[in-house]
Amino acid sequence: MPRKVHYGVDYDDSYDVYEDYDDDYADNYDYEVEQNASETMAKLEADKSGVWRCPICTYDNEDSMSACDICGVLRNPLIKAIAKMDIGGDPFHAVGGICKDSGASVMAKSLFASLPRDMAKRTILFEVQNDVSSSDDNLNLYNLGNIRGTFQEFNSAFSSQNHKVNIAPFKFDALSPDDLVSNGLRSVKSKSKGNILSKKETKIQVESELVAKGPVTRERRNGVSENDSASGSGNKSEVFDTRMKAETSSSKSRKEEIIDEGKTSTSQYNPEKWMIPDKLDAGLSQLNLAIVGHVDSGKSTLSGRLLHLLGRISQKEMHKYEKEAKQQGKGSFAFAWAMDESAEERERGITMTVGVAFFTSRKYQIVLLDSPGHRDFVPNMISGATQADAAIIVVDASLGSFEAGIDATGGQTKEHAQLVRSFGVDQVIVVVNKMDVVEYSKERFDTVKEKLRTFLRSCGFKDSCILWVPASAMENQNLVANASDVRLSWFKGPCLLDAIDYLQLPTRDYSKPLLMPICDVVKLPSQGQVSACGKLESGAIRTGFKVMVMPSREIATVRSLEKDSQVCNIARAGDNVTVNLQGIEGNRVTAGGMICHPDYPVQISNYLELKILVLDISTPIVIGSQFEFHIHHAKEAARVVRILSLLDPKTGKTAKKSPRCLLAKQNAIVEVALQTPVCVEEYNNCRALGRVFLRASGRTIALGIVTQIIKREE
Repeated sequence: MPRKVHYGVDYDDSYDVYEDYDDDYADNYDYEVEQNASETMAKLEADKSGVWRCPICTYDNEDSMSACDICGVLRNPLIKAIAKMDIGGDPFHAVGGICKDSGASVMAKSLFASLPRDMAKRTILFEVQNDVSSSDDNLNLYNLGNIRGTFQEFNSAFSSQNHKVNIAPFKFDALSPDDLVSNGLRSVKSKSKGNILSKKETKIQVESELVAKGPVTRERRNGVSENDSASGSGNKSEVFDTRMKAETSSSKSRKEEIIDEGKTSTSQYNPEKWMIPDKLDAGLSQLNLAIVGHVDSGKSTLSGRLLHLLGRISQKEMHKYEKEAKQQGKGSFAFAWAMDESAEERERGITMTVGVAFFTSRKYQIVLLDSPGHRDFVPNMISGATQADAAIIVVDASLGSFEAGIDATGGQTKEHAQLVRSFGVDQVIVVVNKMDVVEYSKERFDTVKEKLRTFLRSCGFKDSCILWVPASAMENQNLVANASDVRLSWFKGPCLLDAIDYLQLPTRDYSKPLLMPICDVVKLPSQGQVSACGKLESGAIRTGFKVMVMPSREIATVRSLEKDSQVCNIARAGDNVTVNLQGIEGNRVTAGGMICHPDYPVQISNYLELKILVLDISTPIVIGSQFEFHIHHAKEAARVVRILSLLDPKTGKTAKKSPRCLLAKQNAIVEVALQTPVCVEEYNNCRALGRVFLRASGRTIALGIVTQIIKREE
């Protein structure tokens, strides 16, 4: 245990602070203070005759002045001025004992020297009240509350015939909450139909004549300039019509402001003819297929074997992988090395990043996304597999391995299935791999199927959208053709390749503006270009097209496009492409960013309202809880700012407002604050950019959608 260290100076408790001073000092000090105070008071009495000192700037003014000649502060109380007016003063040249002209300072006189010096038409009498808290009269301090008068009295008193201003009552640009309530009550009493708040027009008429000749330009707050022509012979009036609109929202009572990045509404977007695919186009549609599952379930081996059988990996390359794997004592990893190309992945024997491969079936052009299964690399799985249109869930049929995959604490089969469903994937193929280990037992296959089907139903998958395929990747059984082993003759369903063709292509948003989340960035400084990889969520793109890169808001030009490692001219929604950009620096394009239409940029925010589903957690979620925030290919640190309400899981309506915490299996509306702004859209506008995932302590704690992009008022 570390020892305690005392920092600072050691003091002696027996030391007396005052023992170094003489006892006579205090007595002498009292005598000197008393003597100096008496001299000061005498000096003030001597200086008071004939002049009075301003309490603000300490300037000595003549006794006849009612206001300071330097700063313009009124002298108060005004006993002497009132006495003079009562003796023989002219009441028409004084206002409550204050002369209108003599009360102005030197600076005020210089500023208003050009205006006509008109005297008040009548005297405004003010009440002189007794202020209990007033100080001594000798100090000449200004006492609050001694002078009272209305603004209309001042206006009518000091307005001349040549310079007259009729000022309408002040009104706010927007109605106050009290006005909203009063308007609502009046509308109810009068039984008027329609909206409580309607468009109102307020006319403010200003009648003025300026002394200076020629046009004068005035700048208003909204940036519009007004030219006012003045003439000294007549009066001209100008009428300004101000339309005020007030909108009420019954869903929220708190003060919020929706972020508007200045983009035009997407409803006004009209796609060009080339953006819509031709129905007569004979090309195959692209299907993004993610392979997920628990670690060591055989995902990479299954992918490598499938690519080898379809001719995407040559025999020469396969022989090379087998030789290298045997040299390291990992002969069974030969097919996995076709997907795991990095030295660290091969050394550890696990997939760490999402591997991308391409092959063609009879119906689709498949983009294969081989995801990591280890729990430490789930963020990489989220970043890559979020592009998926459908998924293949690989489970290990061997005893103990399947049970470990569906375990609630560390099993990744459950977590991957929940994440895939939250990606918007509703079609899955469950491949029960390593059937050769259990001798192709039908009983074992039925047991795995029954247990996993119950969980998939709870995730939201329908039985009609789930295909079950028993297979063996190592022995090439039931992959691209029906099983040749007689022990698997009991299965009458399709093989894996045929099951892929049974999948239905999701709907593509061709008619919306371009949106492509950036999954990966490849920089080529020597060629002066940057390559961004990702899936087009909406819209279309072609060579020579101008795009905006977010969040840097830089404009770039599409130099070329690559799809399936082949150059193409046009890519549309759903295509997984590589976009080669020029005219932009490499550090302005980052993974987690966005390529979008220049006229329709995506929104950027760090404060969001989410509708979440809490998963199996042991620690409740409270205000201030910190976690990792995942959205498309971006990851940011975040915290819970507010827990607005709990929702009924059946009806979706509010069950409780402002709960203290969130427990497992609860639905709620929360507000989160991100450390750095991200590219985001509301789920109703773009589903791919509105899905979020919350993770903490290496586990996914909640899934949700973005319901609103907000900015909290300071």
